[in-house]
Order: sequence, then C-alpha cells, then structure tokens
Amino acid sequence: MRASLFLTLATSALVIAAPVIAGQAASSPPAAVAETTAPDFNAALAASGRDEADIALDESRKPAEVLAFMGLETGDAVLDIFAGGGYYSEILARAVGPEGAVIAVNPPQFVSSEQSKEKWAGVTARQPNVTMVPSQLPDYEPAADSIDFAMLHLIYHDFYWESERFKFEKMDPAVVLANLYTGMKPGGIVAVIDHAGLPGETRAVVEKTHRIDPATVQADFIRAGFVLDGQSDMFVNPEDDLDTNVFDPAVRGKTSRFVMRFRKPG
Repeated sequence: MRASLFLTLATSALVIAAPVIAGQAASSPPAAVAETTAPDFNAALAASGRDEADIALDESRKPAEVLAFMGLETGDAVLDIFAGGGYYSEILARAVGPEGAVIAVNPPQFVSSEQSKEKWAGVTARQPNVTMVPSQLPDYEPAADSIDFAMLHLIYHDFYWESERFKFEKMDPAVVLANLYTGMKPGGIVAVIDHAGLPGETRAVVEKTHRIDPATVQADFIRAGFVLDGQSDMFVNPEDDLDTNVFDPAVRGKTSRFVMRFRKPG
C-alpha cells in the first residue's frame, strides 16, 4: 500500500530538470518506499509455476531490479497497461501479495486466440489477484484515485502506432494519459520502460522502428500532470543502433531502453 511520505518539491524539481540521455546515472529509489512494505522480488520470480518462456526473459528484463527501483509496495493496487501475455502481471501480483491486486488491460484482438486464452488462464489460476480486462487502450478508464502503481513495459511507443493488419487504430496518447492520471492515487507511481529511439516525427519513428525518443515520453507525461521522479540507465546499450527495428534479430532483446519513474503529485 502506497506510503504517505513523498519527495520534497525541491528534489522533484531537480529530477524533472535532469536531461533524459543515455548513460545517465540511476536516480535513487523513491523516498516514499518504507523497508517494511518492500516485497521480496527475488522470491516472486523464483516461485513455482511461471512459464519457462517467461523465465527465460528475466535475464534481459531484470524485473527485480526494475520493480525495486520503481518502488512497488506490498498491497499495491496495480494497473498493467497493454500487458501482453502477462509476463509482468504475474510478477507484480506475486510481489504485491494477496492484499494487493493487478488489473491487466489488453486490446481484445491481442488476447482472442486460443493460445492467448490458455496463457492467461494459467496466469489467473496461479495468481487469483490478477484480472485481465479486454479493452482498447483509450477506452479504459480506471476508477478515480484507485491505482497505486501502473506499469507500461515496452508499450508506450504503441500509443503512437497504428496498424490495419492488427486492427490497432490511431489513438491520442493524451487521452490515455488523462485517463491514467485520473485513475492514479495522489503519490501513485507510473513505471515506464521502452526502447530508446531517435528524435524525429514520433509516429514515423515508431512505424519504422517500434522505438520512441525518451524526450517525447517525458514531455507527454509532464504535460499530463505527472512529475518525473527518477530514471535509470540500467538498460543502456551503447552498441545498439537506434535506427534499427526492435524486432530485427540483430538487436531483439538487446535494445537500449530507458527507465523512467513518474509520480502523480499529491
């Protein structure tokens, strides 16, 4: 459950002013996290039942380090946006424990196959505190002030993506962020990890590479009312070609990714 202590305005201002650049040193975990409420992230990963394919991703995704940095707490109400196959949903649910809960949102067309249904049936059977909600992203409106922690893992760039093949319509990122802002509790944390992209016209960059300029993400969230509360260089890869599509075998799983922790003031 979200603690009631927050960073000072002066500290927040310094963090907001920090440039988003590759190689930047990690900011400290949020001051609001109390030791008594920090989950055992390694235990959440080690518990039995997770799919082998998900376990194989742990080395490159570093979920224990990510969630510790972001400040997830035991008992948190969590929103996992565009949760895919539930990789993070299951870990988050184990970490927050039975007093916490995870709502995983997915566009319906991405969870309609029998394979996807089977995968999610396994996740929710192992973790009954996970609920998967089929919804187009701009249509999902969490209850006001109901979410302690939101996860956007490798998906924010999709807010600028559209695809006739996948029936993924063009959306306005500001609408999704406005709904998210309303749903977050004051002091609530939004964790954003995504593939670093080059500056340029955002939709064109996303269409070509499935990456996004970190500066665009920072500006979008600040415009929506959030503050940048911390960032980390744990996934920076100076060898990554930022002009290469993330699904190219040469870079897949090895892209340079940015890590940002946003907070709703209050």
